[in-house]
Amino acid sequence: MSELVRGSHFCTCSLRSQTKMEETNKNKISELRQDLVTGDWVVIATGRSKRPKEFSEHGRQEMKENPDKLCFFCCPEKTGQEKDVLMYQNSEGEWTLRVIPNKYPAFSRGARVKHIEEGPYFMMDGVGYHEIVVTRDHKKQIAELDGYQVAEIFDAYQDRYISLMNKKSVNFIEIFHNHGVEAGASISHPHSQLVAIPVISPYINLELTGAENYYRTNRKCVYCTMIDWETEQRKRIVFENDEFLVFCPFASRMAFETWVIPKKHKPYFERTPVESKVKAGEALQKAIFKIFKGLKDPAYNFYVHTSPCDGRDYPHYHWHIEIIPHTSTWAGLEMSTGIEISTIRPEDAAEYLRSI
Repeated sequence: MSELVRGSHFCTCSLRSQTKMEETNKNKISELRQDLVTGDWVVIATGRSKRPKEFSEHGRQEMKENPDKLCFFCCPEKTGQEKDVLMYQNSEGEWTLRVIPNKYPAFSRGARVKHIEEGPYFMMDGVGYHEIVVTRDHKKQIAELDGYQVAEIFDAYQDRYISLMNKKSVNFIEIFHNHGVEAGASISHPHSQLVAIPVISPYINLELTGAENYYRTNRKCVYCTMIDWETEQRKRIVFENDEFLVFCPFASRMAFETWVIPKKHKPYFERTPVESKVKAGEALQKAIFKIFKGLKDPAYNFYVHTSPCDGRDYPHYHWHIEIIPHTSTWAGLEMSTGIEISTIRPEDAAEYLRSI
């Protein structure tokens, strides 16, 4: 198998030798960069690259609201939402965060998994749990909250994860946040979602396989390798505190893609200790604030990638949060090949975000 096309987790060459690929060449039209974990390719289109501030010119599509209609999340009990499964209150007794079952869930709650075969095909009932994590302020998004408020959101994620992870119909839990119409948000009130389902995400499976293969070859966690390299080189780091690193990944799929990752090896998000939640909240808030301010409040998604809760052990994995701003639209090449195109080098994106 040629050096060009084989997955990077099979490559035994040192990371130092790979840095030759990063030498600046103004005449290059593009760079093909490979994700160290999954082996996926992305295109960094240097020939059509933009300056960082150009990405803020489009902003995001404003969501239209009906002023006469009650917000689903400002007062859930008045809009027919189900009873809270979790609520946090301040010293005055006012709620600050609440978790409610999704009124229009993608999965049937609490049902037993039923497997069905149809000729050569296989399916199962869509069972699981679908919940909404709501912060109180109708206008303030995560970028505008204090670090301790984001730590509270993080704590709610963990609380609900632990509550659902041992349910019979649950093998995988996805926690995600949509901001803006382009990112899939249908309600403007800031909220995150948690989906607990019987099947493991195909993308997580790719990461799990890549992480295990890399460990077998190199005897080291692939994510820890990335953290060590980024910490040494420092050109893609956006922010860091004692426990978490925020950086633009080498093979960014989208302009200004940003990750938040624990510096120490941690396979399981749900095992994050109490004292680390404030640091996690600070890192997530800083990352989103820089994107919010630097790109003038773009639409974005973020999601928590962690080991599945299917009863197996995943010591080679390393949990993290991926933030994907909507800075471009997929077209024919991306949809037909799965190879995504970014029009700014992650090194330049990180430098710009660092300055904010």
